[in-house]
Amino acid sequence: MAKPPKRRDPLSVLTDDPQGRSLGLDLPPGGVVPRAGRRRWGKAPEPLVWVSDEAVGVGALAAHRGPHLAAAGLQAVLLQDRPRLERWWRDREFAPERMSDPDDHHVEPVLREFWSRVVPDPEEGEEGEEIIAPFGRDWPGLAVAGPSAGPDAPDPDAPDPDAPDPDAPDPEVAACELADELIDRGWLLAPRLALVPSRRGADVPTALGWGGSTNHENDTALISAVLRSWEDRFGARLVALGFDELHLSVALPPPTTARALPVAAEHFAFSPDNIWQGSGSVRAYTDEAVTGSGHWAFWWD
Repeated sequence: MAKPPKRRDPLSVLTDDPQGRSLGLDLPPGGVVPRAGRRRWGKAPEPLVWVSDEAVGVGALAAHRGPHLAAAGLQAVLLQDRPRLERWWRDREFAPERMSDPDDHHVEPVLREFWSRVVPDPEEGEEGEEIIAPFGRDWPGLAVAGPSAGPDAPDPDAPDPDAPDPDAPDPEVAACELADELIDRGWLLAPRLALVPSRRGADVPTALGWGGSTNHENDTALISAVLRSWEDRFGARLVALGFDELHLSVALPPPTTARALPVAAEHFAFSPDNIWQGSGSVRAYTDEAVTGSGHWAFWWD
């Protein structure tokens, strides 16, 4: 019995067919960016990511984030320019081969380790305690998945919380709506459409070998492990990457301060500059950026 033909890497297909018609796609003008580094003699450079030639506008992510793309093994995100780092994805060396596998990591120990790195030293006294209040120096644990639209206390007569909610927002719809909002408000300037070979959006930074969080964590697989958990617990989806920033849509954000505080603690562990160089404390950040927010943004100095 003849073996079925080996499936080609979708980026290799896009090298020869930049508009992706053979994959059932209709992409704007663009092309494949090869991996940096040495080329093997007689071999074409290995493809890394497909990127549109020009900036895309409102509706672009929704137009290309559908079943044909998923069937091809690709994830669509936006790449964001930065002053003096325009088209950083072409000029910076990505190193996906240096990253571990997100499957090898679990979110709880990852965030516990991150928390231990950023929690203030006891010598900082009350000032340090105020940054992380109402939590102490010990890792507070993972936030409750959710949200529950009702009060924080569980209702014994409520339906099974693990049962699917037919009225819950669609995370993919929320992702495309956030992309349009960020473009329309000018928060994403000249974003490019990018297609990355990955099974799920949370793994895109690792598949790229993205290094935006290097000053905090240089193994991007640990970043992806946290993003996977937020996908599962809060309906989060990766919408855009910058040189050192991430933008997530959140279909199921925590609706109250009590539910949001532990999420803010996770954010502090994950991206401490959000608080160190932003809100100043976990409490303030909770109210400003987490409670009921459908947009989680992270950056690393």
